[in-house]
Amino acid sequence: MPTKTMNDDLGKHAMNARRISCTTLLMLCFSVANFAHGADEDTPPQRPNVLLIMVDDLGYSDLGCYGSEIKTPNLDGLAANGLRFSQFYNTAKCHSSRVSLLTGQYCIAAGDTSLAHAVTSAEVLQADGYFTAMSGKWHLDKQPTDFGFQRYFGHLSGACNYFRGDNTFRLNGEPWIVPDQDFYTTVADVDYAMRFLNEAEETTDPWFLYLAFNAPHTPLQALPEDYAKYKGRYDEGWDKIREQRVQRQHELGLLPKTSQPSERPAHIPAWDTLSEKRQTFENKRMTALAGMIDRVDQEVGRLIEHLEETGELDNTLIWFVSDNGACPYDRISQKIEAEPTRGDVSWSDSTGWAWARNSPFRLYKQNQTEGGISTPAIVHWPAGLKTKPGSIQRIPAHLIDILPTIADATDSTIPTTFADRDLRPVSGQSLLPIFEGETIEREQPIHLLFSSDRGLRDGDWKIVSFRKEPWELYNIATDRMEQHNLAHQQRDRLTQMAQKWNEMAKEVLHTQTFDPKFGVPSDKPISMTATHPEWTDFSVDPQNNVRGGTGRKKAPKSASSNKQTASGSIRARKNMQLQRRESELHLTFTGDDPGIAIDRLPEDLPPGPYRLAFDLLSEAEGNGEVFYTTTPDQSLPKGQHIPIEIESDGRWHSHTISLGDTTKIYRLRLDVSEGKGLAQIRGLRLLSTQNEPVIRWPIAKIKVLK
Repeated sequence: MPTKTMNDDLGKHAMNARRISCTTLLMLCFSVANFAHGADEDTPPQRPNVLLIMVDDLGYSDLGCYGSEIKTPNLDGLAANGLRFSQFYNTAKCHSSRVSLLTGQYCIAAGDTSLAHAVTSAEVLQADGYFTAMSGKWHLDKQPTDFGFQRYFGHLSGACNYFRGDNTFRLNGEPWIVPDQDFYTTVADVDYAMRFLNEAEETTDPWFLYLAFNAPHTPLQALPEDYAKYKGRYDEGWDKIREQRVQRQHELGLLPKTSQPSERPAHIPAWDTLSEKRQTFENKRMTALAGMIDRVDQEVGRLIEHLEETGELDNTLIWFVSDNGACPYDRISQKIEAEPTRGDVSWSDSTGWAWARNSPFRLYKQNQTEGGISTPAIVHWPAGLKTKPGSIQRIPAHLIDILPTIADATDSTIPTTFADRDLRPVSGQSLLPIFEGETIEREQPIHLLFSSDRGLRDGDWKIVSFRKEPWELYNIATDRMEQHNLAHQQRDRLTQMAQKWNEMAKEVLHTQTFDPKFGVPSDKPISMTATHPEWTDFSVDPQNNVRGGTGRKKAPKSASSNKQTASGSIRARKNMQLQRRESELHLTFTGDDPGIAIDRLPEDLPPGPYRLAFDLLSEAEGNGEVFYTTTPDQSLPKGQHIPIEIESDGRWHSHTISLGDTTKIYRLRLDVSEGKGLAQIRGLRLLSTQNEPVIRWPIAKIKVLK
């Protein structure tokens, strides 16, 4: 077996991959491996450790090895000595990608956040003798310790303040209080990941670690030293940055040199046309994002260094993936005149920078176009990869393929039965042949779905629908940027693929079919002229505590706005009808800015912190948001706000939203839609710190329908 000195030498070389040639490092790895093999040829190969890293809202071009100007030397080093995918897909959404990552199934088929029809990779590997641990964002039902993870640190919520955290942090199933100072979520995630690895190393078992960073998801908050590193870098704006990234992608071989990036859509203005105030704020937003991504790389580097020091890097199968492309949703930003380097400064995303970060593709998170679903994917495994170091794999793959691959690499079995769950078949397939230098043929097309955005990738062909618009058809082999819609030229192919989408929706995902109109013949993508209520409104200057999108502007106060309502009673907001059917609230949205509000909460509520819980069935468009005020003189929508991700699939979904750490709230507002449609709410309640309901709704005098 190799000595500790040999392993130390190997580790030093791996960490300095960017300063030495890949060939030299590979020769060193092989020489150590051959020495170990020669020591005892009858020793069976050791099962690999597995390190699964997921980041949040990372664009296709946000890493150096995918074209970025952001400094990511540690991830670039993994790519230089490993394998990169150029066509690796996700679900275009946070929670659904996590379901697919962990279960090998499409989100709806797995039972959504409940995982009622699936097992996780932790459960598979734990049953086969692995030590299992997770650190970071969960965003699913219950806790990781309920799904096979023996150790867990992180937050159960979908997003949190990086400096202050929230009250959903847990350590091994128990509440964990975020420190008042010297805390930053990205750093804490790796602190505990390394702590768990130290525990694993006290055993003789191989380990599985799932590290789920919240970064670079909003709020945009960077450590001061990371923010300072990129000051001035984005003065030239998104047009130049996107051009530079595409050029690097050509040089790296990610894109054919003859390919052209997608055009700038109508909703993104040229940088030079922006006002000085808008440019200043947009500059600072991208500076914060760069610092956050840089910090992710630094923390990954700290973890890799630990693996080198312990001699485990060579036989650790490392995956690095993102849950979706860059996010365009410009919600509320606070203290835009400050720098986002502390917990009381909280900024939202920018549609303009999302366009640049998803270079060279079009559209964003939630959309099933390449900009929403195609993100970086890096595999590093010196003991198992037989591909050329630094090679680029162009075969399409998906998050659903990761569990089958891990099971294959570790010689583990994915069960077909499991206590208290009605399991459905895994839809992904093993990519291990690719790791061994071979190729694969996909057994079925890649199904793409989130909310009202849909798609199907079948070989070189792809259909995609933007927010229930007509199907578009693209030949990805010749038009990866989806610029030439062939729907009207190849109607038969389009019809067949649409039928396949419906077949898989029904038989694989167990969800609704989709039959949009085909639309008038056009060779232009519909989305190039489309709009969205949460994309940045560049026609106005940014403001504090005002939504940055075009869809929901603060309405002027009406004569009736000052009328007092009964304590705790619900009222319908603008463009909404509210009716009560027994214990359910039935909502009809007739336009923008719908929601329900409680203008005066009872004064005798027990002290918080609080959580708002409810079940929602939505057939309306878009996501939601909770607003609440913490002082009696504040009016809605001032105060605090928390985005909510909504499933608009006509099925019931449970939501629990932590309302920060405040001990008193005065007003409350709940939006569960962005536009027209229908929804139902049941079990709406405010919970105490003991998880007991302190108030239930409906309690108001709302018309009851039998």
